[in-house]
Amino acid sequence: MDEITHDDGARLDLASRLTQDHHQSLKLWLRMLSCTVRIENEIRSRLRTTFDITLPRFDLMAQLERHPDGLRMGELSKRMMVTGGNITGITDQLEQEALVVRVPDPKDRRAYSVKLTREGHIAFARMAVVHEEWIADLLKDISPDDKGRLIALLSQMKQHLQ
Repeated sequence: MDEITHDDGARLDLASRLTQDHHQSLKLWLRMLSCTVRIENEIRSRLRTTFDITLPRFDLMAQLERHPDGLRMGELSKRMMVTGGNITGITDQLEQEALVVRVPDPKDRRAYSVKLTREGHIAFARMAVVHEEWIADLLKDISPDDKGRLIALLSQMKQHLQ
C-alpha cells in the first residue's frame, strides 16, 4: 500500500514521490510550527507565572476585548478553534472570578453572549500590555525589515491557503 509503480515498471515507495519542492514545503511547515510552539510555550509559562492565568483564558478574554457587545458561545468556539465544551469550562472559570458575565442574547432568548466585566476589562488591559512586551522581547533579534518581509510572506501564504 505504501508503494507505487513508476511508468517504467519500477516500484517506488510513497516517500520517493516527494519532490525537492515538497521537501522544502514540509521543512517550511515544520519550521513555522516549531517557532509557534516555542513562542506559545514561553507565553503559557509567563502567563501562568505572572498572572496565574492560562493561555486559553487569556485568548478568550482577548476575543471579548475585541467585541465589547459580547460573543455567543458558538462564535467563541469557532474563533478559538476549540470545542463548545472547552469554551463553557473556560467561561465558567472566568465567570467565577467575575472577569466575564453571561447575558441573554437580545436576538435569541435561548442563547447567551459572554462579555467582559469591568474587572475583566481592567485585568485584560494590564495583561495585554505585558503580553505585547513579551512578544516584542522574544522577537527582538529579528530586524524590522525581516519582520516586514515575514509578515508579507505569511500574509501571501494565508491568502493562498484560503
